[in-house]
Amino acid sequence: MRQNVLIFNVGTFLLPKTNYFKILYNNLMIGYIRGTIVWQDLKSVVVDVGGVGYKLYTTAGNIDTQKEVSFFTYLAVRETALDLYGFTTKAELEYFELLLTVSGIGPKSALAVLSVASLDTLSYAINNNDAGHLTKQAGIGKKNAEKIVLELKGKAPETSAGHTHRHEDDDTLEALKSLGYSEKDSREALKKATGDTTQEKIRSALKVLK
Repeated sequence: MRQNVLIFNVGTFLLPKTNYFKILYNNLMIGYIRGTIVWQDLKSVVVDVGGVGYKLYTTAGNIDTQKEVSFFTYLAVRETALDLYGFTTKAELEYFELLLTVSGIGPKSALAVLSVASLDTLSYAINNNDAGHLTKQAGIGKKNAEKIVLELKGKAPETSAGHTHRHEDDDTLEALKSLGYSEKDSREALKKATGDTTQEKIRSALKVLK
């Protein structure tokens, strides 16, 4: 019997391995989840929704387990599992789905891109045909950056700051590196930093790094 059972990450479902897999997938479509985080690591969280734990792969990072959280979700179908991906904003979900249209990029690769690149960075790079910006700001490999920019040209929605923040981001990144922070730590801090000017971004990033 154990050979005829699939265990899914989406809730606590035990489903028989049959030819009705696609029908079951459609019936289990989940678009939004709200609940309390009971466990998390660097790549995923488990959200308690009415006593059922849903495992979501996410870019959200460290989240307060005492507060109620909500995620927009994407359900990815694999031969042996259903994987649920969670995003704190609708815009991030939309960029995730957009990245999935790029050849060679699957759900885990798309999530990895969003883990290192802010939506502003993606928007600017794609809409300005600037793969180098993705490589410099997010550390994405040259080949993948060029592929993302080429295949998504004209498709990416422009964020409110995507066209204005390139120079501020570049200057902030260089300033953080000059203060002795590694390029990886500087990029991660910049992704979480807020502010319109270079000075504001530096102050915000330094708070993240402390």
